[in-house]
Amino acid sequence: MNPAFLDIERSIKGQRWVARLSDQRLAQAIAEKNELPEILGRVMAARGVGVDEAEEFLNPTLRSLMPAPSAFMDMEKGAARLAQAIVAKEPIGIISDYDVDGVSSAALMIRFLAAVGHEAQVYIPDRLTEGYGPSEKAVSTLQEQGTQLLLTLDCGVLSHDPLAHAADLGLTTIIVDHHQASAELPHAYAVINPNRQDDTSGQGHLCAAGVVMILIAAVNKALRNLGHYSEVRPEPNMMQWLELVALATVCDVVPLKGLNRAYVTQGLRIMARRENPGISALADVGGLKRRPDVYALGFILGPRINAAGRVGHAEEALALLTTNDKGEAYALARSLDELNRKRQVIELRVVDEAIMQAEAAMGKDKRPSIVVVAADGWHPGVVGLAASRLKDRFVVPSLVLAMNTKTGLATGSGRSIAGVDLGKAVRLASEAGILTKGGGHAMAAGLTVPTEKLGALRQFLEDVLSVEVERLRDPSLAVDGALTARGATLDLIELLEQAGPYGSAHPSPMFVFPAHKVIYADQVGNDHVRCTIVSSDGIKLKAIAFRALGTPLGELLLSERSHPVHIAGRLVADEWGAKRVPAVQIEDAAIIR
Repeated sequence: MNPAFLDIERSIKGQRWVARLSDQRLAQAIAEKNELPEILGRVMAARGVGVDEAEEFLNPTLRSLMPAPSAFMDMEKGAARLAQAIVAKEPIGIISDYDVDGVSSAALMIRFLAAVGHEAQVYIPDRLTEGYGPSEKAVSTLQEQGTQLLLTLDCGVLSHDPLAHAADLGLTTIIVDHHQASAELPHAYAVINPNRQDDTSGQGHLCAAGVVMILIAAVNKALRNLGHYSEVRPEPNMMQWLELVALATVCDVVPLKGLNRAYVTQGLRIMARRENPGISALADVGGLKRRPDVYALGFILGPRINAAGRVGHAEEALALLTTNDKGEAYALARSLDELNRKRQVIELRVVDEAIMQAEAAMGKDKRPSIVVVAADGWHPGVVGLAASRLKDRFVVPSLVLAMNTKTGLATGSGRSIAGVDLGKAVRLASEAGILTKGGGHAMAAGLTVPTEKLGALRQFLEDVLSVEVERLRDPSLAVDGALTARGATLDLIELLEQAGPYGSAHPSPMFVFPAHKVIYADQVGNDHVRCTIVSSDGIKLKAIAFRALGTPLGELLLSERSHPVHIAGRLVADEWGAKRVPAVQIEDAAIIR
């Protein structure tokens, strides 16, 4: 076992601090060969970048990373069928999920169809009354509106009965999904999903919008070969829609590696041009005053788009992403902002009650492999967010379900920890007959279960996940190095940004500020703690610990003034007043013994 960083065997959050990079020679080789600063070479080496990969890593391009459509099962088949429908003006219907990935996928397809002279009817299920994915009602509604070709985006790969119904109605279906699939696929003309069991594309890390982008590139080529484009109808520039793919990629928390890094890097550049009225209006309403970055997508834009599907209807979010009218865009953005405020209030109540229920079930000594909580009256639109909070608090996969006494069903969402595949476990529970329906991917899942089977579900998941969770039972915090407040500069932040964007599976650099004092701290927002730390030479640095109120970390920051502590966190450039200054997002702390 590697020695603990600064000898921290157990931090205030119970974590052992370890150096992320064990071989400094690789970092030095990357820096020397590519004429980079040593710290940048260290960050890249610690994230698995090889010496010969550095140049492509720092400049990820779609040209070098976009796979051929033929790499995916059914991609070329589906693209040819969709191109045929466009040329023949065949009525197209779309069913999408109600989250950011689903809505962005639908917006991407709608904008592409409009650019090539076609349109589609869109059906987004109501989260509260219909739940996730295609239903017989959705299929029938689109068929009655004239749909002949049905596209399911970010859903459909487990929808056997609804898509059998679509076939009975004479519809041709193309599924575009990324969730884990069972061996038996639904009745469809094409099932495009890098996570179907017989797909060998190696692109299972893509979100749905990322797969849709490859599909429309293939359709575009097919239309070009069919002579669809002319001076009157020019071929569209698909780069303009990369901001939608970047938004979905970040908000669906898929790994930022390979093609996903190119999507986000290029998409953020497109977004900075402010060409999409809806995204620009939402940024303004959300108070985003800087160039968009991963944080802005994940914590400013994403929650407001998701709020429509959680406590309103996702059609409003889709309208925002597809409108070209600035006045309509600002009206929709303000409405989504208000829905997000409503969501926050509802979420806080559910989170408090879920934590109380989880702690009561655990007792003092029990350490479960999964947290499963359920209650009548919880809003189904916020259970996924509550599950994320529980996962962070207890460091185990967590499920939060809203029970419906009228139907006898509990519907909810789960979030997992790195290294534990929750989507697979939920799929196994569905195949075992415990669930009414369920699916997802490694880090998140959704499910519906009869309330009388909640105990069976809890035991099943405990049995399935116990080995994986136990292996990760003693958590660690990977550290990239040590800094002082004096060394936390904007120049360093800009240097580190060259190895970004950071996100899932490509974490932001984590630095320890050894022996710094907390000289000021207070509560900000509902559950955050902001503070000022100071180094031994008197240099001050602003900091914030998100969702720390009421936790051991938050209590330490609020109470400790006499003794220095080790602070671990991420460097960010923040807006304090009228200027951009360095700041720290605190992840952990350790008392100096």
